[in-house]
Amino acid sequence: MSDPTIEKIEGYIKSNKVVVFMKGTPDAPQCGFSAATVQIFKGFNRPFIGVDVFSNPDIRETLPEYSDWPTFPQVFIDGKLVGGCDIVHELRDSGELKRLLDAAFEGK
Repeated sequence: MSDPTIEKIEGYIKSNKVVVFMKGTPDAPQCGFSAATVQIFKGFNRPFIGVDVFSNPDIRETLPEYSDWPTFPQVFIDGKLVGGCDIVHELRDSGELKRLLDAAFEGK
């Protein structure tokens, strides 16, 4: 039996190189962690989408179990869970986030 919410989550992840499941939208984040994460991605000038979990309560309820990650935002790059705000900051600071983005967009 298929789950339409899982299919919706997987659809976002499979059809976008970078997905930020967040509280609010990239233009109007609804929490500081989501805002900080969006700012990092805007700084890389790479396309990403934000999925507002407030507007998608089914995703808000299902995604933590699907990803085994309890909080938001949740960042997926090239189909893989990267983590949340703190991990994205650490990856940016170490240079690893740039490498992940380059690999996702340029196949490096």
